[in-house]
Amino acid sequence: MRDLIVFAALQYNDPDPYIWMPIYLYSSFLCYKASQKHFYRQGYIIGLVVYGLYAAYLFFDKTGVLDWVREHNSESMVQTMKATKPWIEESREFFGLVILMVIIAINWLYMKRVRQKDDA
Repeated sequence: MRDLIVFAALQYNDPDPYIWMPIYLYSSFLCYKASQKHFYRQGYIIGLVVYGLYAAYLFFDKTGVLDWVREHNSESMVQTMKATKPWIEESREFFGLVILMVIIAINWLYMKRVRQKDDA
């Protein structure tokens, strides 16, 4: 949870912080609420759908992940933290969204386990 807040803060120098700061903060909020055993099923669904749609866009965009793989031979994404090539920036953003979707999915599974335990 704290890591996601730090990631959100680090987005201030990103070309599009107005997109990425809320994305990380939303995931952080869901993790925080899960740590208090408050779960928002609809919040998880919204997060997964929005992140999934944005990830699909980044995957198929003309300078997205497919372009990175096909046209640039999966060039290293970690050469430098300053992404001067759009296919590197969009590929990093795609994988960031995938990580956030995994985090939300883990929270959702945790929620189901806690609720099943409470019902028993």
